Amino acid sequence: MTNRPMHEVITRRQPVTLPPAASVQEACQAMRQHRIGAVLVTDEAGRLLGIFTGRDAIARVLAEGRDAATTRLQAVMTPQPHCCAPHRRAIEALRLMRDGGFRHIPVLEGERLVGIVSRGDFLGAEQARIEEETALWERL
Repeated sequence: MTNRPMHEVITRRQPVTLPPAASVQEACQAMRQHRIGAVLVTDEAGRLLGIFTGRDAIARVLAEGRDAATTRLQAVMTPQPHCCAPHRRAIEALRLMRDGGFRHIPVLEGERLVGIVSRGDFLGAEQARIEEETALWERL
């Protein structure tokens, strides 16, 4: 089924969040503990400020020789990431990820953070449809 709304994809999951002053080391430990590829960076009121992913850890911390224990998320996160609303369709989120070249999308209802999805959260039929669309556009 390729018409699932996002709220069906994010059920039973609470996004892992950290404040902007948290260290990269704390973020990486949280990602390992929860077996996830990204943490969301939020302010005291729970508003989304950015996202920090495993790719960010490699490209913005390790590759630049920064110290993970002292580098703060606010310095290396992706600010204002692309987001999706829970009433949108899963296939739309996959298109956004494909077009933007990223693997995770926060899900917001207004300004309220309700979840996060990654490419692996989608069904095979949704993945297959994206691959078909990509192949079609590449042939044109």
